[in-house]
Amino acid sequence: MYPEEIVQKLNELAPSELAESFDEGRIGLIIEGRRETKKIATALDATLHVVKEAILHDIDMLIVHHTPLWYPITRITGFYADLLREVLCSGMHVFVMHTNYDHAPSGVNDCLCELLSLSNKTVMSLGAVGSVSLTLDEIASRLEAPLIVYNRHVYEMMEQNSLCLGVVGGSGFDPMLLEEARSLGACVFLSAELKHSVMRQFSDMVLLESTHYALEAPAMKMLAQRNGWLYIEDVPKVSMVR
Repeated sequence: MYPEEIVQKLNELAPSELAESFDEGRIGLIIEGRRETKKIATALDATLHVVKEAILHDIDMLIVHHTPLWYPITRITGFYADLLREVLCSGMHVFVMHTNYDHAPSGVNDCLCELLSLSNKTVMSLGAVGSVSLTLDEIASRLEAPLIVYNRHVYEMMEQNSLCLGVVGGSGFDPMLLEEARSLGACVFLSAELKHSVMRQFSDMVLLESTHYALEAPAMKMLAQRNGWLYIEDVPKVSMVR
């Protein structure tokens, strides 16, 4: 199979028009490799570990959510030198689907909703609101990551057999998204990378903070599973110290 065929398939899955403006020039085929493409893998990030694993499996195209080339590069040293040396010498293509995959049907947020068995779903400008019958421990278990719970006293006063939950994959603790979720009835909101000021602003909601990886990796895993591709795991090493 030629790379153009795969690129066309990926562009149909997550059209570039769905991407946020800041992603311009940062999605699509960002590194062009060898002509023929037989073996494909997905990952959340094109880390050095992921790239080396892909090379071990003779991968011809690596599809990731986050571009490794976010900023313009004027000097290739350190991490970039190590990473690009491996990629370019292997002849591997690297394809990025970022915010276009966040917004796409069956993309990052839909996969997160599926993982958490969200029902009666209402799609937001990013993410969704719906009903969930999971406990906090069960949510953490499905995400395979710890949860930081803010305003737990609010949660303990709720009817907990069915919660109205807002979810946004990645860094979704944006006040506009929280307001939108609240207007749709959400009393609990799950995302990553919560700022202190936002936590104070929404003290009437239960805010669940997980890791960026835990919320977005499921979509890349499901993409691989649906297509018979390899998923390469590279979970950040996170531990809780009390």
